Amino acid sequence: MLFNATYLKGLVIRATDGELGTVDQFYFDDQMWTIRYLVVNTGGWLNGRRVLVSPRSILQTDWPARRLDVALTMKQVENSPDVDTQKPVSRQYEVTYVGYYGYSPYWGGALLGEGFPLMGSSAYHSSGAAQLGASDGAQQEEADSHLRSSDAVAGYHIEASDGEIGHVEGYVVDDEAWAIRYLEIATRNWLPGKKVLISPAWIEQVSWADSKVRVGLSRETIQDAPKYVETTPITREYENRLFATYGRAPYWSQKSEIPSTPSVRNLSEPR
Repeated sequence: MLFNATYLKGLVIRATDGELGTVDQFYFDDQMWTIRYLVVNTGGWLNGRRVLVSPRSILQTDWPARRLDVALTMKQVENSPDVDTQKPVSRQYEVTYVGYYGYSPYWGGALLGEGFPLMGSSAYHSSGAAQLGASDGAQQEEADSHLRSSDAVAGYHIEASDGEIGHVEGYVVDDEAWAIRYLEIATRNWLPGKKVLISPAWIEQVSWADSKVRVGLSRETIQDAPKYVETTPITREYENRLFATYGRAPYWSQKSEIPSTPSVRNLSEPR
């Protein structure tokens, strides 16, 4: 199911033996545009400490009850590695995190794709959740993390092929793959009152330093895209119209639409 990421805010996370807290924001991988961690505010339980919960642990999503059930215990989460959500999450921290929970690292091997299998699925159990070896951990610590805060990226300016068109207002997420399917773009600075959706696969360049995203679409094309209304469910009919307007193949007709790192560069780099 596709949903607006604003619905994640305040969602209750329930462990096998009690409630952990509520979702505050999330971290996504800027290579695959996949949600890697939910930031959970534990409230009074852990004196307001914020912890990270991976979607790998999700057993089921109960949207009417606004709750995510996870295959974790409260003790596991209480003893999990501390994280400062006011600072970028380092790869060294991620190595510690996946080692603690016994996950395979998503940044290498079979789980590098668009998303990863959830703990309750047969794909997860067949892939295994082995601890990192000492040599693997050392190698991973040397790599850079590509995590971005959902709160921080909201507000980034969108540049079409022929000029600025608006800014990132939010995200539309697939709750099966936990992939960001679309960026919600507010064009009211150029097209009063209209919001549209753009796939991360159409991003040509990103400048994290300048808070800008460049897409390979003209302003006219974006203007012609069907209007997005947050309270209206996204149907396959709507998506078909969206992809037809942009002249792009839909993600469900391809094995993986999100491109790998080389196509997403800093705007300051030569084209």
